[in-house]
Amino acid sequence: MIELLLDMKKQRDKAVFMSKEELNYYYTHKFYKEYQSIIEGARKLNPIPEKVPGKRGRQGKIRALIERLFDNEGSICLFTKNFNVPFDNNQAERDVRMVKVKTKVAGCFRTLDGAKNFMTIMSYLGAAKK
Repeated sequence: MIELLLDMKKQRDKAVFMSKEELNYYYTHKFYKEYQSIIEGARKLNPIPEKVPGKRGRQGKIRALIERLFDNEGSICLFTKNFNVPFDNNQAERDVRMVKVKTKVAGCFRTLDGAKNFMTIMSYLGAAKK
């Protein structure tokens, strides 16, 4: 799956470089078929285990990941259809990092208003920087 996603990113980057607005049908269809094939193979390799009496949950972590990849295919592959959507979420993680650092250094925010003010200032700085 990792190789497929990186290949999708590579083709998307080529299309963006060539000023195209979308991937051509060949790549879109190829990626869809390969994605479905990977999910199907993963399901065969990781069948749903039989329910153990007294234990909660019906599937393991691996099977849950496979089902999330299947259910959220549209969101996961959106970066190939809409070139405004980034491949990763690194920017979102960077935006949240300052709040986490501030919380670790100070221990916590003393008031809710203080936290809101900090977030307001950081959002202005982040927007100005971008």
